[in-house]
Amino acid sequence: MFAYIMRRVGVSILILIGASLIMYTLTALSGDPLQEFYESRNPNRDTLIAQRIDALNLDLPIPVRWLDWLGGAAGCLVPFANLCDLGVNLANAQVATLLPRAMASTLQLVTAATILAILLGVTVGIVSALRKDTGFDYSVTFLSFLLYSLPSFWVAVLLKVFVAIGFNDFLQNPEIPVWAIVLIGIIAGAIWQVLVGGDLRRRLVVFVGSGLVTALVLAVMQGIDWFTNPSLGPVVIVLAAVGLAVGITALLAGLENRRALIVAGVNALIGVVVYFTLQGLLDISTLGTIIIIGVVLVAVGLASGWLAGGFDRGVSMRVGAITALSLYALVILDRFMQSWQTYASSPRIGGRPIATVGSETPGLAGDFWVLGLDSFTHLALPTLTLLLISFAGYTRYARAGMLDTLNQDYIRTARAKGLSKRVVVVRHAFRNSLIPITTIVAADIGAILGGAIITEQIFAISGMGALFFTSLGRTDPNPVMGYFVVIAVVAIAFNFFADLAYAALDPRVRVR
Repeated sequence: MFAYIMRRVGVSILILIGASLIMYTLTALSGDPLQEFYESRNPNRDTLIAQRIDALNLDLPIPVRWLDWLGGAAGCLVPFANLCDLGVNLANAQVATLLPRAMASTLQLVTAATILAILLGVTVGIVSALRKDTGFDYSVTFLSFLLYSLPSFWVAVLLKVFVAIGFNDFLQNPEIPVWAIVLIGIIAGAIWQVLVGGDLRRRLVVFVGSGLVTALVLAVMQGIDWFTNPSLGPVVIVLAAVGLAVGITALLAGLENRRALIVAGVNALIGVVVYFTLQGLLDISTLGTIIIIGVVLVAVGLASGWLAGGFDRGVSMRVGAITALSLYALVILDRFMQSWQTYASSPRIGGRPIATVGSETPGLAGDFWVLGLDSFTHLALPTLTLLLISFAGYTRYARAGMLDTLNQDYIRTARAKGLSKRVVVVRHAFRNSLIPITTIVAADIGAILGGAIITEQIFAISGMGALFFTSLGRTDPNPVMGYFVVIAVVAIAFNFFADLAYAALDPRVRVR
């Protein structure tokens, strides 16, 4: 394994060096960094030209300039030595100083989009495979191909017009007419009967039931002014705790595993107690406090699973930890929702909370929850745009991988032994169906980062994409190369991790 890692690291370094030479040469040949001075009547024009030539080494051949840049970039590999030198831009600002600020916005955007795309895409794809040739499967297939065919810039514009502007207009007068509630109920009923499937009688029951429930929920939300003052509330938290305890146990251990069910119930009860007792602490919490509470709850979940898990402690520990973390996430969500009215009524927001430009509201003051909502409302639409780029691919790969795995001989053997469907799918098929996903994740990281260039331009986010686009248009080579270094390192690293993940997912793979 060590020899394999060293070979991969060596090859990766050679690829980076060769690709950086090509990228630097193409950027240098794409234009003239002195173009803006040629028609200038500034009396200091000659001095400014000389300064820029000296700062960017324009008097040297391109290969020599690249070697000089490469030497400075190599210093970034030495930690805590302060030797990192990626050059300066046309404004004489250090690229090594500009990159961290740009990376923060882009990584926040890309990380959220990638995680959500993987979770939603894999989940929907596997369910689609388990319900092959049903209405749900056909609907997911149609939606996947539709989203896959849409260009990201068009999706971004549609989201700005119909989601941001439309929702902000709705919040000015959040009243839903009766006819709209009825129509939404009918649409929801039609969707649910397709998802659930079954014979005609079952479809009719689902259609009527889900439609009535949807209409009733909308009417209640409007009656209690939920749209301007939202919250989950204690009733929803308690019901969610019961549902999570039962659902997670059924998925991971099976309801016949009483010990796991008890562990899930205990952690659900702890989560409800946390909701009622820590509201005062959450009001003054910071990110560090929230993380510490989450770690403690997960530790309690693991400990309770170990103590009460019996012969199958591993499963009970996973059930306890996931139940605790899931319910804690709902508690945090509820606390954010409680701050919604404070945030939306701020003079800086002006009653239009869903932002269409930027990554934050200038001059907005508030606590952790208000500032967190501000980040969410600014990143919601660009994150959704990038998510839709990847969702279709993950869905199709997950579906194909699960169908292929379910047709394997060892799956037939597991079924013949009388194992339950949950055990066959979760413990035998799911893990091996993820092997193709590791490949697409590594390739998709680059696609999402590439899509971020367009998305950041549309939503006016000052991230890596904006830095690259602006610098390329001005023939500013050093920021372009800084962008290249980050993207190349991320892409190569994820491909390397994907290779290692094969061995973890499939014991038949041995890395030497």
